[in-house]
Parts: sequence; C-alpha cells; structure tokens
Amino acid sequence: MVTIGITGTLGAGKGTIVDYLVKQRDFVHFSVRAFITEEIKRRGLPINRDSMTLVGNDLRAQHSPSYIVEQLYQQAQASGCNCIIESVRTPGEVAALRGKPNFYLFAVDADTRVRYERAVLRGSETDHIDYETFVANELREMDNDDPNKQNLKRCMEMADYRFDNGGTIDDLNAQVEAVLQKILYRRPSWDEYFMELANTASKRATCDRGRSGCVIVKDKQLLVTGYVGSPAGLPHCDEVGHLFRQSIGADGHVSTHCVRTVHAEQNAICQAARRGIALDGATLYCRMTPCRTCAMLIINCGIRRVVCERKYHSGAESEELFRQAGVQLEFFHDEIQQYDNQ
Repeated sequence: MVTIGITGTLGAGKGTIVDYLVKQRDFVHFSVRAFITEEIKRRGLPINRDSMTLVGNDLRAQHSPSYIVEQLYQQAQASGCNCIIESVRTPGEVAALRGKPNFYLFAVDADTRVRYERAVLRGSETDHIDYETFVANELREMDNDDPNKQNLKRCMEMADYRFDNGGTIDDLNAQVEAVLQKILYRRPSWDEYFMELANTASKRATCDRGRSGCVIVKDKQLLVTGYVGSPAGLPHCDEVGHLFRQSIGADGHVSTHCVRTVHAEQNAICQAARRGIALDGATLYCRMTPCRTCAMLIINCGIRRVVCERKYHSGAESEELFRQAGVQLEFFHDEIQQYDNQ
C-alpha cells in the first residue's frame, strides 16, 4: 500500500493530480483542506483563506505540527488502499509522514499568473480574491521558522518528486504516471513482501476491535498465517459483539481488551503445531508489538526474529521479554499505536 502526500503553491494543480490518482489509479483521497474546513464550520468561522490558516495553525499548535496529517494517515491506513493526502503544508507534517512505510511526497508548481487564473476558475470558498491578495496569501505561507505553520517552500524542497504544471492537464498527468510506474512497481524487500502478506491476512479477521494479521516465515518461505478471530466453531465479535475485560500492565496502564478472540500470533502458532511445522529459527511478521502472552509463545516455539509494522503503546514488557530471550525485534517505523486493538 502506497501513501502519497501532495504539496505545492496555491492553484498549482494539486487537485488535478488528485483527480488523476483517484479516477485512473483508484487511490482514496484524504484532504487537509477538507479536514480544516470541517473544523472551521464547527467553530462558526467564515470559510476563507484567513480562517484556513488560523485554524490549521491552531490545531497544530494545540496538538503537534503533524496532527492533521496524522489523523488523515490513520484514516488512510484503515482504508487498506493506496491513498493520497492533499495539501501538506508544514515541514513537521512532512517529517511525520516520512516515517511511514511507502510514503512519497509530490510537489507541483507553475507560473504565478497562470495559477491565479486557474484558482479563479476553480471558484472555491477561498478563491474569490484579487491577484494582489492571491500573491500576498502565498507569500505568507511560503516561509516560516515555526514548524507548526505553513512553509510551502521548505515542503517543496523536501519532496521526492516535483512536477511543472505549466502546460496542459495531459502533460501533468503524463509526468505523474511516469513517477507512478517507478513507485507502484518497485520490487519490495523481503520484509516488505511478508509484511504485506500479514496485512492481507488481517482482512480475514473477525473482530473489528483490531483486524490484525500475522505470517511466520523461514528461509524466505511462508510457513503459516494467522489472524484475529474466535476459537473454531465459536461466535465471532463481528456477529455477536465484543467481550471486554480490563487489565493493568506493568507500567500501570489500564487496557480494555476484547477476550472473545485469539490473537493473530497465537492462531499462526496453533496452525503450525497442528501441522507439525517446526518454527525454530523462523521470523514472525505482525502489525504491532505482540502482547505478553504472544511474546512468551513466540519465545517458546523457537522463533528468533519478530518484525512489526509499528510499536504498541503498552508493548514495553514484551520488548523486554524478547531482549532477555535473545529474540531480534524490529519495527518498520517507530510510530506508536495508541489504541487497544485486541
């Protein structure tokens, strides 16, 4: 799954790239502009460029420089599809997205007068302005030392790919397609390949509390798969609802877990046991840090390496167990999953 962020000058053609990705490449679209607009409406403010800047900066200052794109990225991940996040405007947002797997930043630009004329034709709530105001708005957003505030110049410098939209829509689409050929069909590493299989397995999960999947591999060969679900023959959460129970971790964190289901790692290990498949020296791929029970099973069955897509907020105890047992633990990135998923 690929996530693309788009930055660029005002009226440069970000929406045109979005249209191409959505209509021609089946990307799912998430918009910073739309996210802020909803907040503007909630606050009862006029929908214009000043409100967009004010509210966007306020949200980032209240939470973090990457707050808005982090919210959109979570939605993008939940979709399970290739996604586009439009209107990335701060270096803090770019830095946060850089830590995500398979993320690429696109930047688009064009002559200022051409962009103004396009913006007038677009006619959105923030585009009913004269040329001088258009230029002033852009200058205000082009450079800022505060990571919470817009800095289009720096964002464009940080882009993986830059596009010149001085020609026709077909010209821009051709540039975008040439880049897509590089990133969509890049040969994945073995870890990326098996993690994608784990994410595919998660789609079979039967508990919407957290649709996790797992694969166990040895010598680059898939041995078994597993996903979150109830024991064989028993009702699933998706059918009858969750069975919740609270627990307190070693760090004092209180977690609310669904105990109707068997975790993905446990199911995969059970599948191996039923089929007489030895797991000594194997590698396990999963979405986030395994729980303590899963960690102990992983250690006991001889798995020597665990690869997680991200960290779990209460996974420190499992990390310590793996360290003591000599199990190699790796993460695709250090983002911490904040909700109880199982």
